[in-house]
Amino acid sequence: MAAFALRRPARRHTLISVISLIDVLMILLFFFMITSTYLNLDMVPALQKAEDAPEDATPPPANPQGVGAPTTLLIRIGADGNASVRGQSLDMPALTTLLQDRLASDPLTPVVLFPSGGAQLQALITVMDTVTKAGAVRVKVIRLGAAK
Repeated sequence: MAAFALRRPARRHTLISVISLIDVLMILLFFFMITSTYLNLDMVPALQKAEDAPEDATPPPANPQGVGAPTTLLIRIGADGNASVRGQSLDMPALTTLLQDRLASDPLTPVVLFPSGGAQLQALITVMDTVTKAGAVRVKVIRLGAAK
């Protein structure tokens, strides 16, 4: 009697397809490219680009301390609700006077409001009202995210 030998078919080597991985990477690439266009990286310009400067540009007028006036006015709102500019705390009438003086020399002066993490919403709204009543038209509010 002959013995039956059961043979298993030869095991096929399975191929790992990278097509689906490439598809996922392409979708992620498109997603990040599209969302990166919405980032405003020039929120607070540190330097004026050479191609943006007019050819007959003159330096900004000097302030009483002899330092050139910055183009952007940064207003910090503390946790106590007080506004400060360059470390000097200002009440709302003094802030209005400062803004009107700056806007008289350059009506398109950008104003950036930077509330601290503990600042109340009402303090931010009060400062925003003061800034817009002074005549500022280029106002931005920035807020740093919490560290994770």
